[in-house]
Formats: sequence, structure tokens, C-alpha cells
Amino acid sequence: MNTPAAFDPAEHGWKALKSRGFFAEVGPLWSKRRDEGWEYGLLVEPRHENGVGVVHGGMLVTLLDQAISMVAWAANAQQPCTTIHLDTHFVAPSVAGDFIVARGEVVRKTSSLIFLRGTLSVNDQQVMYGQGIMKILHKKQTS
Repeated sequence: MNTPAAFDPAEHGWKALKSRGFFAEVGPLWSKRRDEGWEYGLLVEPRHENGVGVVHGGMLVTLLDQAISMVAWAANAQQPCTTIHLDTHFVAPSVAGDFIVARGEVVRKTSSLIFLRGTLSVNDQQVMYGQGIMKILHKKQTS
């Protein structure tokens, strides 16, 4: 029986991002330029699965949050933002070996908030979608 070759993101134009903090533990996170924005990806490993053999919901939420946070960061002149609301909807399972692609877009931006939506998909089949609100963190002024 022939086993399909494992997906190698680098062979398909994806670049591994250097991550710090929590995503450094669960990644790596991959990125690829798409039109005027970016898409992000995660190669699912067995450590991302739950006890029944599908990707843990918390991992999917983490990926979506990270992706739309990076979209917000880019939309805010690379200044920090933080998630204050995230609403997610699970659509289909994912398993080890899948490459999940995350896409996000800004719906609206005010002086203090960025409203976004995003999707996760495997082979163009939606796995999750959601909406988030990011609070813009203004740097403290020093006199």
C-alpha cells in the first residue's frame, strides 16, 4: 500500500515564522504572501490531536486567534493589539498530517478597536470560522 508523502510547507512556498511565547510551543506557524495580505498555516502533528484522534478545539482556536491577531497587527502599522473577543464556530474535524490554512481580514477599524473575521481550512474545505475584536494597545507617552 502506498502512503502519500507528508506535506512539506517549504516545498510549497511557505516560510516558517520565528515565534515566541505560547505559539513557539505549539507551532511552528508558517506564512505565505497572498494577494495584498498573508495566510498562515499549521502542519498538524499527533500532539495537536485530542483523545479521539482529531485536532483539539483549543488548538484550532489558538491558530485562528494567532492568524487574525497578525492581520490586526499589520493593519495597525505593526503596533500591538490584544484579543478582547473571539467567537468561533467548528465546521469539520482535522487530523495529523493535515496542513491547516488560516486567513483573516479586517472588517472595520476604529481608533481603539479592530474587528476581524477569519477562517481555517484544509484543502479548501472549511474547518472553522470566527470573528474577533482586537484592542489597540497604545504606547504610554513619556514626558
